[in-house]
Amino acid sequence: MPLSPRVALLRDLVLGVLGTAAFLLDLGADLWAAGQYALRGRYLWAALVLALLGLASALLQLFSWVWLRADPAGLHGPKPPGHCLALLHLLQLGYLYRCLQGLWQGLLVWQQETPSEFDLAYADFLSLDISMLRLFETFLETTPQLTLVLAIMLQSGQAENYQWFGVCTSVLSISWALLDYHQALRTCLPSKSGLGWAASAIYFLWNLLLLCPRLLAVALFSALFPQYVALHFLGLWLVLLLWVWLQRTDFMPDPGSEWLYRATVATILYFSWFNVSEGHTRGRAIIHLVFLLSDSILLVATWVNYSPWLPSEISLHVCLAVGGICFLAGLAVRLGYYRWLHPSCRWEPDPVDGTRVDGPRNLFPCKNHQLLWNRRMTQLALSFFPKAKDEGVLPAKGEVNGVL
Repeated sequence: MPLSPRVALLRDLVLGVLGTAAFLLDLGADLWAAGQYALRGRYLWAALVLALLGLASALLQLFSWVWLRADPAGLHGPKPPGHCLALLHLLQLGYLYRCLQGLWQGLLVWQQETPSEFDLAYADFLSLDISMLRLFETFLETTPQLTLVLAIMLQSGQAENYQWFGVCTSVLSISWALLDYHQALRTCLPSKSGLGWAASAIYFLWNLLLLCPRLLAVALFSALFPQYVALHFLGLWLVLLLWVWLQRTDFMPDPGSEWLYRATVATILYFSWFNVSEGHTRGRAIIHLVFLLSDSILLVATWVNYSPWLPSEISLHVCLAVGGICFLAGLAVRLGYYRWLHPSCRWEPDPVDGTRVDGPRNLFPCKNHQLLWNRRMTQLALSFFPKAKDEGVLPAKGEVNGVL
C-alpha cells in the first residue's frame, strides 16, 4: 500500500537522520580504534587508520566543493559566503554541512501542509548528492578500514571490543550506502517505482553477502603480505581505471575533475560492482564478477600455498567455508532478487491526470521559470536503467547541470 505524502516525507527525514548518525558512528569507531592502537604501541596501525580516514575525507570534500561550484548561481538560496564554504571543506566539514542542509530542507518540506514543487525538487536534489557522497565515502574509507581491521584481527589472532564495534558499524554503513544509492537512482526516474520493504531487505542482503568474501580474501592476503597488498591494489586499480576510461564517463562538470571520478569508481570496482556507462549492464556485471572472483581465488590460493596457518583462535577452514558460503548465498539471493523482487520496468500513470511524466522525477519548475534537476544522478540512473532512456526521460543533452 503506497504511503501518504506526509508519511513518505517523514520516512525520508528519519532515514536522513539515521544516515547522518551512521556516518558519525562509523567515524567515531575509526577514531576509537586509532586511539586504542596508539595507546598499545601499535603506531603503524594507528597511522594507517588515520591515513585512510584523512585521504577519504579530503577526496569527499573535493567532490562536494566541485559540485557546489558547478551548481547554478543562486540555486541554493541564502547560504554561507564562498570563503566560509571553502573553509568548511578545508576543515573536512563539507559533507557534514551537506547532510545538515539536507535534513533542514527535509524538515521545512515536512512542516508545510502543501509543499511547493520547487521545495520538493530541491530536497530531492540535495538528498541525491548526499547519497552519492555517502557511497564514495563508503568505498574510499569504510571498506578499506574494514579490510584493515580484518587483516589486523587475522594477523594478531585476537579481536578486541573496539574492533568488533568497528566491524559491525562498517558492515552496516556499507550495505546502507549501497541500498540508499540504489533507491536514490530510482527517485530520478518516473518509470521506476521505489523498492518495497521486502525488496530492500533482499537487496541489502545480497550486497552484504557478495562483499564479505571479497573483503575476507583481501584481508587474508594483507595479513600474510602486508608489504605487497598496496602493489596488488595499484595493479588492479590501474586496470579498472583503464576500463572506466574506455567507457567514456561524463559525470563531473569538467574533464579534470572527471579523472577524480574515474579514479574513485576504479576504487569502488576493486571491491564491488558499479555501473557507469549506458547500455545493458548484464554483460559488464558478469565480466566484473568473474574478474573479482578469479582475483579473490588467487589471493586465497597464494595465502594457503605460502602460509596455511592462522593463530590458534582462528580456523582457516572456517574462514574459507564462511567466505564460500557467503558468495554462493549472495549469488543465489541476487539472482532471486532480479527474478522475483526487482521492480518492474514500466511507466506508471500519473495519479492526477493519468498521463505519463516525461522527465526525471525531480524535474520541477524552479526560479525564473527554469527547471530543477540533478543531472549527475539522473545520468547515472539512465546508465543503470537503460530502458528508461528509450522513453525519453532525460532532457536534451548539453543543458547545464542542475537547472535547464
